[in-house]
Amino acid sequence: MADLATDTVFQPGTAAGVSYLRRAGRGPVLVCLHGIGSRGDSFAPMLPYLPGDWDVIAWNAPGYGASAPLDADWPVEGDYAASLLGMLEALSLGRVTLLGHSLGTLMAARFAADHPGRVDAMVLGACACGHGGAVGQLSDAAADRLSALESEGAAAFAAKRAPRLLADPVGHAEALARVERAMAAVTMPGYGQAVRMLASGRLEASLAEVRVPTGLIWGAGDVVTPRAQTDRAATALQGRAPLRVIETAGHALHAEAPEAFAGALKEILSELDQPDTRTT
Repeated sequence: MADLATDTVFQPGTAAGVSYLRRAGRGPVLVCLHGIGSRGDSFAPMLPYLPGDWDVIAWNAPGYGASAPLDADWPVEGDYAASLLGMLEALSLGRVTLLGHSLGTLMAARFAADHPGRVDAMVLGACACGHGGAVGQLSDAAADRLSALESEGAAAFAAKRAPRLLADPVGHAEALARVERAMAAVTMPGYGQAVRMLASGRLEASLAEVRVPTGLIWGAGDVVTPRAQTDRAATALQGRAPLRVIETAGHALHAEAPEAFAGALKEILSELDQPDTRTT
């Protein structure tokens, strides 16, 4: 099945070893960070519902798409944040708005904590808190991911798992196909590095350091990152983060409910732009 026509709006590029898709605009810069079994084009369905002047950039994380993998066999969140900084500097971009999804929330939060002067606002969808283990020690869940990919192969791995990312996979066949294609495209060593980062990741620790305006989005049908993980993120942000719940979506918010996800993003950013909601 061919990609959606909206995908053609995104133009590919590479900067500092990171490949990305971009819809250039003169307005605010929105940088989208995808999840562990995904890629930059997963955000394409949102484009028709975002302001036409926004400069939208969806990266392929290190080791995904045409992006070079990281040097460290077991990278941590800060390694991905450093890669993001390199891309932004190579593109001569200053302050941006971050949209992180799932594993991308770990990357976004670390970047916002390390480089607050580069972030106007941050919105996290389907928060993945990380397994919080020691570097070098895989959690059972992380080990199972790697074992399954190796034993099943990427195509079967994706076909088995993609339906869990949607609240209604039968009713959203096109979204399901998009999610499955992206998951089937994962390769080593990038996927393995991402799994290991997830195993040692600590979203709450990064968020405790974040001082930029932040909002949260969660899909009511999400069984991959349940509501408890978003609630933990909200607690780490000390109740400063507005939350929107999309009743019609599961984990893959941008694929299953792109209009609602884009609408929630715009609402949150508008709310965060009010002086009394900004943090100091």
